[in-house]
This record gives sequence, structure tokens and C-alpha cells, in this order.
Amino acid sequence: MTAFWSSQLVLALALNLVVQLIQIGAYAARLAGVLSGRIATSISLFNLFVLASRLANLAYAPMLGTISDRAAHAARDPALAGAAVHQFEWQVRLIVFAGTVGTALGALLLPTFLMLFLRGISAFERLGSVPRAMLRLLDPRVILDVLRSPRLPHPSTLARFSPRHIPAELLVGNVIVTGIYAIGVVASVFASILKPEVARTAVLLSGVVNGIATISFSLVVDPTSAYITDQAVKGERPLIEVKSMVFFLALTAIVGTLFSQLILYPAALFIGWVAHGVNLLH
Repeated sequence: MTAFWSSQLVLALALNLVVQLIQIGAYAARLAGVLSGRIATSISLFNLFVLASRLANLAYAPMLGTISDRAAHAARDPALAGAAVHQFEWQVRLIVFAGTVGTALGALLLPTFLMLFLRGISAFERLGSVPRAMLRLLDPRVILDVLRSPRLPHPSTLARFSPRHIPAELLVGNVIVTGIYAIGVVASVFASILKPEVARTAVLLSGVVNGIATISFSLVVDPTSAYITDQAVKGERPLIEVKSMVFFLALTAIVGTLFSQLILYPAALFIGWVAHGVNLLH
């Protein structure tokens, strides 16, 4: 048996935490669009952050691959197989939980992300280029300004938020989509350990799982949240309802990552079953 902790595991935990933090921070772009009146620019920045977080979600895949290779090697010994699979399951669950921590931190830092988006929109108006505006975030003066003024939501503000005017399907959909996306990679790799005879097929199915989650986000979550934002810009909804939407999207994202812990093992078994089915095709 290999040791539970390794540098690859620690790096995978850190990367997934940061990825999920950035993904939640993207929600603040909706509110920034309403406050600035630059809804198209805010949507562009939102899509940029979401795309970056989706791509960065694969950044820890090589670390996870190394951990799974060690587990697969140990599982070849019949005497160690059960213990190796059990240890690997807890390692991937820890990686998923790191994403939950990142999601919670992102929710707490939403006011800071809002400030960054507002500054980004202002920089875009001056520079006329989203890449150049984003590069402004690397300016040491901007970084120091952000570090000097961390903004956390005040409890009295949170008490004003209500889900009453937010479609239930938006929040439920966000839980499901977030839960699936949080385990897209790890469930496929876990399936490769549970079903070593179709290991390569199972791992390559991670792209299909994440693709389904991305399409679901684009069909269910994104259009509805954009519609609510547009209504606020046109004065058909009060600003507090957009703030409530952003808050509850962040909250349901946290619930979604916790939900992913419940479906991790069944999802790995299902992916293994699909991998077997794919291999039976001629």
C-alpha cells in the first residue's frame, strides 16, 4: 500500500479549491452588469471566467492520474486490492471536498469579486480590450489594493436575501449541474479503479460527463439567471432580487458539491457500466 498523503494529492486539493473559488466568483459578474449598466460587457467577463474555470478543472487531472496509477498498481495484489480501492475513494472524496471549501470561500468573497468585475468593466471602457483589461488585474497596485480591502458580506445584508422571487428550477438545476460537474473527472478515474478491465474507456468518458454538465448549465442555469439580470437592468425587478439570485446560486453550488459526495460512488459504477457497453460495440 502507498501512503495516503502525497505531494500530488496536496496539489490536486489546492488546484480544485482555487478552480471552484473562481467559478463561484464569476456569479458576481451578473450583479456588476446591473450596477454598471454594462450588461453585455459583464456577460463577456462572466463567460470568460466560467470558461477559464471549466478548462482549469482539468488542471489537476495529471495529479489525479498519478494517484490513480499508484492505486491501480497496488490493486493488482489481491491481498491489497480492497484496501487500495478504499484508500483511493477517500482521496478522491477529499479532492471533491476541497472543491466544496473553495465554493464556500468564493461565496464569502463575492463582494470582492464584485469589486474586481466593476474595475474590470471600467478598465475595458478605457482600454477597449477585454484581455488588456484582465491584465490590469496583474498590476501590483491593483493586487495590493485588493489585498488591503477584502470585502466580506455583512450578516445584516444576508438576512435581506430571499429565494421567493427566484425560480425553483433555477436553484434545483444549479444543485444538480454543480454536483455532476464537481465529480466529472474524479468519478471517471474512480471508475477506472473499480473496473480496471475498461480503465482507459472510463477515464476518457470524463469529457462526456463534463460536456453534459456544461450543456445543462447553458440550457437551465445560464439563460434564467441572464433573464433575471436583464429584467433588473430594464427596471422590471429590484436590485435586491439580483443580489438574492447571486447569493442563492452560490449557496446551491455549495449544496451541489456536497450532493456530489452522495452520487460519487453510484456515478463511478454507472460510468464503469457505460464503459463496458462501449467496449461491447463492434
